[in-house]
Amino acid sequence: MNRSKQALLLGLSAVLLWSTVATAFKIALRYLDVFSLVCLASVVSACVLVCWLVVQGRVTELLTALRNQPLKYFIMACINPLLYYIILLTAYDLLPAQQAQTINYTWAIILSLLAVPVLGQRLQHKDIAAIAVGYLGVVIIATEGSFHLGAIQSTLGLTLALVSTLVWAGFWLANTRLQEPKDVALAAMFVMSCPVAIAYLIYGDGLAQLSWQGLGAAVYIGLFEMGVTFLLWSQALSKAVNVARVANLIFLAPVLSLVLIQLVLDEPIHPATVVGFALIVPAILLQQRDA
Repeated sequence: MNRSKQALLLGLSAVLLWSTVATAFKIALRYLDVFSLVCLASVVSACVLVCWLVVQGRVTELLTALRNQPLKYFIMACINPLLYYIILLTAYDLLPAQQAQTINYTWAIILSLLAVPVLGQRLQHKDIAAIAVGYLGVVIIATEGSFHLGAIQSTLGLTLALVSTLVWAGFWLANTRLQEPKDVALAAMFVMSCPVAIAYLIYGDGLAQLSWQGLGAAVYIGLFEMGVTFLLWSQALSKAVNVARVANLIFLAPVLSLVLIQLVLDEPIHPATVVGFALIVPAILLQQRDA
């Protein structure tokens, strides 16, 4: 199998796994509170990422990163996975899955706004157009096409979904400044999140309420939202001859996710979600063109 086919297969595998995450979030939140779910999934993901580096014989890279810059990685761990997923999962808890997951994809749009003060980039006309079109899609989704604030199912949930995009975009920009390989840096962050996560599980209510359903859901999310899927995606991009072709596969994930949301969660997909998504995707593509 040549590199292009390998990249395509790896990319599709990652997309298929990511498409299950919105449904998994909603199921997991039936059995666990947000904090317990984030903590359990973070520990699982840390184990997966460390095992990946051990198998590759690169665990010394992780140890060196943690020894040289422990405070930096602890701060970044507090942002991702802890803060980001607490905000995101709380939004999922308050909103229909279709709204939370579609709005979450607008992080790529807000990235262009943050790049102005952080990277000193100029806001171009295409960026302004992408922001306008993308957030028109958000308004349509949030109000279910009525453009009336009273139609928003949860103002707090909507606010948190939008804040999660800001946190993730900011984290992504900070991550570009790291000199370590991405898998090493991510493993370091998840390892540094473990003391906080384990302390909460022991001294909080996490273990007390744990059922086999909750544990299974947390393990699934730790594997396929935070761990294995990232490795598949990064491998796909590294093997790709045409990176854009593989990168654009990511837009299949929310489409497949909407299908699963309807089939598994029995959550009818509102026409406004489809219209909003049809605006958000072109807005992201416009913003990324010639980037």
